[in-house]
Amino acid sequence: MRDLNALDPGALRLFHEVATGGSFTAAAELLGYTQSAVSRRVAALERATNGPLFERLPRGVRLTPAGKALHRHAVAVLDRLERAGEELAAIHTGRGGTLRVGAFATANVDLVPGTLKRFAERWPEVELRLIEGLTSRLMDRLRGGALDVAVISDYPAGLSAEGVRTVPLREDRLLVALPGGHRLAAEADVDLRDLAGETWIEAAPRGQPTLLVTACAAAGFTPRSGLRVAEWTGKFGFVAAGLGVTLVPELAARAVPRDLVLRPLRGMAPARKVYAALPETPLPAALELVEMLGEWRMCTTVSPT
Repeated sequence: MRDLNALDPGALRLFHEVATGGSFTAAAELLGYTQSAVSRRVAALERATNGPLFERLPRGVRLTPAGKALHRHAVAVLDRLERAGEELAAIHTGRGGTLRVGAFATANVDLVPGTLKRFAERWPEVELRLIEGLTSRLMDRLRGGALDVAVISDYPAGLSAEGVRTVPLREDRLLVALPGGHRLAAEADVDLRDLAGETWIEAAPRGQPTLLVTACAAAGFTPRSGLRVAEWTGKFGFVAAGLGVTLVPELAARAVPRDLVLRPLRGMAPARKVYAALPETPLPAALELVEMLGEWRMCTTVSPT
C-alpha cells in the first residue's frame, strides 16, 4: 500500500457509502458531493491500495475481492470511531467513561466511600477507579493527568495548589482517643491541658511539626512521646492496651473500636483542612463528585460507650 494517509475517515465513509449504495451517484447525493468528486476520491483510494476496488457496471458498481476486504475493515474502523465519539460525548457530559479518584487514607474511612456510593447510584454509567496515597503523591498524579479528582489535606506539609483548582470541603477536627477506663472518659469534652501528663502514641513526619506538638505548645506543655506508630488504625490497639492516648481525625472516627472513647477537645482544638483538587479543565463527572463531597455529612462516633 503506497499511502495510508489516503485511508482517512472521510475517505472510508465515502467508500462505505458507495459500497452500500452500489453507485457513485447515490453516494454523491447522500454526502452532498458531485459525482465527479466521488469518482476522483475513489480513484485516489484505488491508487493508494494498488488496484481496483469496484467493478464499473452499466448501472452502478460492485465491490471487487480487494474492495470487499477493504470494506470489511472500513466498517470496523467507522464503527470504532462512532463508539469513540459516543464515549467521549458521555465523558464530557458526565454520563459515562471512567472517573479516576484519589484520596488520602483517612478520607477513605467514611467521606469518600459514602460519597462514591451516592455518586454510583446517580451515575451508574461512570466507572469509578480509586487510588489511595499521600496528598503530595496525589497532587503529582493530578498534575500529570493520572487523576481526575483528588481528596487532599493541608497536613502535614501545607497545600501547594499550583496548576490545579482546589475546593474547600470541610475542617477535620482531631479528637482524643482514650482507653475505656480512662479518668476523663466520662467527660463530654476534654481540655488538652488535662492530658499534659499522658503518654502519646504517634509517629511524627520527620522534620515537620505535628498538630499535636503545635496544640500542646499553645496549651503550655510538651507532649510526652511513647511508642511510635504511624497508621491510625494501629494506634488504636496501643491505646486500648493502656499504653497511651492518641489523636484521631474526625474523618476516621467510624473506624475507632468500641472499646475506646473519643472526645472532642475544648478551646483551640487542632484541625486540618480537607480539599478537593481538580485539573484546570475538570470533567463534568469530577465536578459532580466534588459537589457531593461537599454535601456529605459524616456519621462520626464521638462518644462510643
